[in-house]
Amino acid sequence: QVRLVESGGGLVQAGGSLRLSCAASGLTFGSYAMGWFRQAPGKERDFVAAITRSGDETYYKDSVKGRFTISRDNAKNTVYLQMNSLKPEDTAVYYCAATKSATMTVVPAFRSWGQGTQVTVSS
Repeated sequence: QVRLVESGGGLVQAGGSLRLSCAASGLTFGSYAMGWFRQAPGKERDFVAAITRSGDETYYKDSVKGRFTISRDNAKNTVYLQMNSLKPEDTAVYYCAATKSATMTVVPAFRSWGQGTQVTVSS
């Protein structure tokens, strides 16, 4: 059974930083591309960032480029999202997800999801 567990969320002031982690189990981690998505209250779940199986390619939502960095450690079965220069509009529940699809920027491509971690950015 695939299990993804996010951690690292919290409350931070605008301009601050957080590092999210997602620990994976029950899957061959290096065989999956990984993604981070977020969902704000009353809004749809939205793509944030993704990384290929080997980590050689990354993809980002335009509004987080230059501020967020996705990375992975296949030896630790963990994917990370370093978030810098946070803005109030980054406030959401952040989810990690796993996919074997070549498409990794849309929700339907991901079959396995974590439970989410809350990120709140105060102004």
